[in-house]
Amino acid sequence: MRYKACTVENCEGNAHWSTCGCRGYCGRHYSRFRRHGDPLAGGTDFGEPARFLAKAVEYDGDECVCWPFNTNSQGYGLIWDGETSTVVSRLVCERVNGPSPSPDHEAAHSCGKGHLACITPGHLSWKTRLENRADMIGHGTVPQGERNGQAKLTEIEAREIKQMRGVATHRDLAGRFGVSASTISAIQNGVNWAWIDG
Repeated sequence: MRYKACTVENCEGNAHWSTCGCRGYCGRHYSRFRRHGDPLAGGTDFGEPARFLAKAVEYDGDECVCWPFNTNSQGYGLIWDGETSTVVSRLVCERVNGPSPSPDHEAAHSCGKGHLACITPGHLSWKTRLENRADMIGHGTVPQGERNGQAKLTEIEAREIKQMRGVATHRDLAGRFGVSASTISAIQNGVNWAWIDG
């Protein structure tokens, strides 16, 4: 079966077939037509994010400049170059601070607002994943302890487990608190719940 080209100029998509008729538009342009009454409405001009990015890189103030376009599921800004999406804060960090020292380095935010799409050049620096994670904990942007939706223990229980080190076996404590023996070990050795006192 041969498909007809979308009737929108320079669109390489195929016209969407439907019993209701799609006016010769591809699925993307027909969707825009239905939503906005115009097959070209509602999209973002590729040049607009690029212009915003260029101005943001030159910004030397301390207020957070937040990316107003696409973001990922964690809230970090994304820019599309026609082939791939790139995290904007990483791109800004490269332009301001040079290339990443290693593939393991991340663009860290001194303001703690990367999850709000901040791309302020003065807030960005290269840090290892461990350093960046420590910053996030300091900013309170990483849910830890009971604030973590996957936590199976309360802070009071974790303190009690730490205090029971050498008093009861990991297996006994695991049965008592309904977690694995490896979880008990991780708490008592400061791998999990490291910030609480024993």
